[in-house]
Amino acid sequence: MRNDYYTVLGVERDASLEEIKKCYRKLAMQYHPDRNPGNKEAEEKFKEAAEAYEVLCDSEKRQIYDRFGHEGLNGMGFRGFSGVDDIFSSFSDIFGDIFGFGGGRSRSRTAARPGADLRYDLEISFMEAAFGTTKDVDIQKYETCQECNGTGALPGTAPETCPRCRGRGQVTQTSGFFSISSTCPQCRGEGRIITDPCRTCRGTGRSLMKKTVSIKIPAGVEPGSRLRLRGEGEQGDFGGPWGDLYVFLDVKPHEFFQRSQDDVVCRMSISLAQAALGARIDVPTLEGTEKLKIPKGTQPGKLFRLKGKGIPHLRGYGRGDQIIETTVVVPTDLNRKQEALLKEFAKLRGESID
Repeated sequence: MRNDYYTVLGVERDASLEEIKKCYRKLAMQYHPDRNPGNKEAEEKFKEAAEAYEVLCDSEKRQIYDRFGHEGLNGMGFRGFSGVDDIFSSFSDIFGDIFGFGGGRSRSRTAARPGADLRYDLEISFMEAAFGTTKDVDIQKYETCQECNGTGALPGTAPETCPRCRGRGQVTQTSGFFSISSTCPQCRGEGRIITDPCRTCRGTGRSLMKKTVSIKIPAGVEPGSRLRLRGEGEQGDFGGPWGDLYVFLDVKPHEFFQRSQDDVVCRMSISLAQAALGARIDVPTLEGTEKLKIPKGTQPGKLFRLKGKGIPHLRGYGRGDQIIETTVVVPTDLNRKQEALLKEFAKLRGESID
């Protein structure tokens, strides 16, 4: 069970960004791994504080967290930090503020980093959710630049080794009683400098590209379901794994059917005579029309069930049922003969209509 982010940082729920940043600075200084070597508890607190700061300093993530808590963040693909190096890589600017130089630490420029996860919102029809389908969608994501093959340098040139860190991506500085390896401020941890950047990717080595992804939607998915396509996110750095693509499904309502778990519910109107005398009526189902027997004396609101005519079970075999609610329609356009017959019927039953 993860702790409340506001409690972790020791701030009120209406705290300003400056207050959040100030409290995080204090905790980062207190639990910094270089100040607590080998202390696993301090490392966990350091990671917990960083995760809280990551959410509360981002207006979109903070709004989702305030409304839906940790589950809401999980739904948008936020997974926190995998390790301490992740934190230093993400927050090199704030560590620079804390320690007075370009970052608290940095991973080696050759350390693998996973790619970012992506989100795609997809609307499907009621029938597509019931029986499954395959959708081809276009997404945009950053991949290796085709112009420079990922070097970031103008074709015909090559990156140069950084003269300050000599290609390590890190510089070591001493502050008081401990030494810290920090991101090289000249090459920003890359260990190399690009003097002639690629015009397409502007030296980043990656460019925004469109890709068509085939999404297989299983039968029986519910509105709000989330599908995970592994490896369809953005490309990782230095050989790191690709991120994932999270597809959030929105199901359009049907004009006739409603869903109740794996059952489908509908309403059928029958006449006064059909309700009293009984009848066989045609009922639309997900896969055509079925005959339904209406017994004599059926009352308004009577429920009938067609076994196995509902939604296929998402995890397992079989299907739900179709539930039909009957409504009795009272005629409003009787002619004289029909009125006379109804009056005779009421008279035979001893019912007063005057």
